[in-house]
Amino acid sequence: MLTSLALNAQELLKPPFGVNWGDSPEKLVSWATEKSLDLTITIPGKSPNLRIIHVAAPKGTLPDSSATSVEGKFLHGGLYEMTIHYGNTSTSATIMEERFEEMKKQMTREHGPLLTNQQHKAVDNHFVTRTQAFHRESLKGVFLLIAWTEVEDLLRKTKEAKFSVIYRNDNFKAELEAKKARE
Repeated sequence: MLTSLALNAQELLKPPFGVNWGDSPEKLVSWATEKSLDLTITIPGKSPNLRIIHVAAPKGTLPDSSATSVEGKFLHGGLYEMTIHYGNTSTSATIMEERFEEMKKQMTREHGPLLTNQQHKAVDNHFVTRTQAFHRESLKGVFLLIAWTEVEDLLRKTKEAKFSVIYRNDNFKAELEAKKARE
């Protein structure tokens, strides 16, 4: 019964863009190809069993979304993390902050209260960098995180901002690692 409850909680935090935990990279690659999106596949030298699939629109946002790009992490062929990036240089920092706050409210409505991870401000060489991160762990090992970054150039009086929403299932990642170890 406990296993059933754990599985249901993991299902409640389902990654976006029509993918599921454990899907192969093919689903994301096919979607990117069908929509004529830019696609980058990275295989880190120190982690040859990891595939990072980054999908971005050549200009603007992804189809049917306000996101500018999406990135899936696949271990031994199974999806365990998905990150959705919002923001580009043509959108003002003020508008991005409004979108960030609205996304945070939406996530709270759908998944419950978010906890503060970090808030940081640094000034270096006339640049001010502000970061904030909030998360929800509905089940131990299943995370939803939203992270904000704003960079202000004090000399040129400009600001850029972006944020990302990360869906991560460390339980499924551990299952993939254990399955590979048994093989």
